[in-house]
Amino acid sequence: MAAQPQREWFEKDYYKVLGVSETATDKEIRRAYRKLAKEHHPDSNPGHEETFKEISAAYDVLSDDEKRKAYDEVRRLGPMAGGFGPGPGAGGFGGGGAGPGGFTFTTEDLGDLGGLGDLFGNLFGSGGRGRRGQQVGPRRGDDLETELHLSFLDAVNGVTTTVNLTSEMACHTCHGSGAAPGTTPVVCPTCGGRGAVEDNQGPFSFSRACPQCSGRGTIVESPCPTCKGSGVERRPRQVKVRIPAGVDDGQRIRLKGRGGAGRNGGPPGDLYVVVHVAPHQLFKRKGKDLLLTVPVTFPEAALGAEIKVPTLDSGPVTLKVPAGTKSGRTFRVKGRGVPQSKGAGDLLVTTEVAVPTKLSAEQRDAIETLADSTKDSPRAHLGV
Repeated sequence: MAAQPQREWFEKDYYKVLGVSETATDKEIRRAYRKLAKEHHPDSNPGHEETFKEISAAYDVLSDDEKRKAYDEVRRLGPMAGGFGPGPGAGGFGGGGAGPGGFTFTTEDLGDLGGLGDLFGNLFGSGGRGRRGQQVGPRRGDDLETELHLSFLDAVNGVTTTVNLTSEMACHTCHGSGAAPGTTPVVCPTCGGRGAVEDNQGPFSFSRACPQCSGRGTIVESPCPTCKGSGVERRPRQVKVRIPAGVDDGQRIRLKGRGGAGRNGGPPGDLYVVVHVAPHQLFKRKGKDLLLTVPVTFPEAALGAEIKVPTLDSGPVTLKVPAGTKSGRTFRVKGRGVPQSKGAGDLLVTTEVAVPTKLSAEQRDAIETLADSTKDSPRAHLGV
């Protein structure tokens, strides 16, 4: 199903909002969004709610290939939207080129433009002037975003948990109908339940949302006392979320239909959960591999040894350190990394030769004996 353009797409330059070019890659868009979202998140920057909402709206469109394609097409056709309506020389598409009879359009006639018919139907009101700020007909709920903080182990293994947020939800009294208990909405007498009426615009005729029922096709005669007929109320709620194994820090998980409540019978928006992963005391992560630095003594590095190294949650493993191992050498332990659907990563163990800070007399004598017997300088290749 093609992405449906929104009226805001004519007014907003989402590329400019995120500070990226129109040819930006998905990775560049994601990086720009994360940076701006962190700078303007309302939890840490009160007063930035509108900016954050605009950033999220831009990312929602540009991060979705289908929406981005439709948005780019809308931007390309944008000037056409300003040509509707009567005016000097009007009589054709864009103000010229039509005969005296003019044209008649319905939203269906514009359907081949990727849903632009629905958009134009909402842009025009009585007299042919666009109605800024007034939204009629069913409207999809807002996409919401919240944050979830996880331990390193939960992020690696996956976990099912809940997030808490406060948002608009279907009214608990009327269950979203907007009608008082014991009553139901009635069919709109103006549009007969169609939700749309014909609107003559001089040489053009458009089908637009019914002004009496706002495109719902029904009217609430006895509004719900809780939501005053809106069908939604703002209240705290808990949302269950399943975090897949191997989720990374900063990853954005989409919960379809768990966002803000829709208006006028529209569907709910989506909820995006941004995951923040706490660091681990021992392990670090690179993709699906775990990184671990293990100290070894000089005798172990010089003579070779078998040492025990910990894994994240399955007990220690034995690692064979060959003689002559240099500090910084990395060994790979297969299958002991981050579990994922396509197979677990590896554990990368980097050795670090530990230099003692205090020596006993016996240790000092042994090291001095080694120094006296060492004839070749490791710096000979430096020419000094």
